[in-house]
Amino acid sequence: MKKIHIVCKRKKDDAIKLAGNIINLYGKDMEIYLDEESARFLNFENKVELEHVGEGADLIIVLGGDGTMLAVARYLKGQDVPILGVNLGGLGFLTEISVEEMPIMLEKVVSGQYKTSTRIMLDVSVIRAGGKVFEFSVLNDAVITKDALARIIDIEVYVNSVYLTTYKADGLIFSTPTGSTGYSLSAGGPILYPSLKNIIVTPICPHMLTNRPIIIPEDVSMMAVLKSMNERVVLTIDGQIGFPLEYRDEVVVKKSPHTVRLIKSSFRGYFEILREKLKWGER
Repeated sequence: MKKIHIVCKRKKDDAIKLAGNIINLYGKDMEIYLDEESARFLNFENKVELEHVGEGADLIIVLGGDGTMLAVARYLKGQDVPILGVNLGGLGFLTEISVEEMPIMLEKVVSGQYKTSTRIMLDVSVIRAGGKVFEFSVLNDAVITKDALARIIDIEVYVNSVYLTTYKADGLIFSTPTGSTGYSLSAGGPILYPSLKNIIVTPICPHMLTNRPIIIPEDVSMMAVLKSMNERVVLTIDGQIGFPLEYRDEVVVKKSPHTVRLIKSSFRGYFEILREKLKWGER
């Protein structure tokens, strides 16, 4: 490996300190670039804008939480660069390497002794009056949800142009297997092994209790049409970017050609991470 990009969680002092340690250890042998804000803090010359992260890099190191990882994945735009996520946040399903494990893990990665998990992304767009007004690729989920003061909303859903149902609910979640342990899980959705390629559709507090989560094949295009008038409804992607929806807007969701490669921990597997993060078996 010759070039590394490091992205730190914003205003996270321990992430910036850790980035400085990595630069001291590997800066003489490799070309290291740091996100702009962290580079200014460390007075480090080699800067990379988040919009250009991964370009020409052999490795991306994310120092933070899952939110930082989700942002990096969106800006990566399908570039085939492995990502090492170091958890300095909360649960850390995506940034699964601990700070204590990082030195040994990074040494293995630099020497080529690592395995990756390829994760699908979803392409999400909004069609309004026949024209595309919003488009993003997401790693976790796309959520249609009502304002806190809005009434229950109607969302008409189609799979490959075939009518599925009209959900009367507080909202609707389209999730990747990677995002299955996020908002979808809290709304009663299933956990999918992250390397699978399905799409999960999970209603939020549906009026009909028979409206259960459904798992859809990867090769379909889904469309959700907002059928409620005079309600404040928002499309949120990866819990970070919001877009206000209007009556009869069409939200189109399909598997993206872009994927993300996350470096697996050498210390524990996915099921151990599930037990640890979700505290299974504890009383």
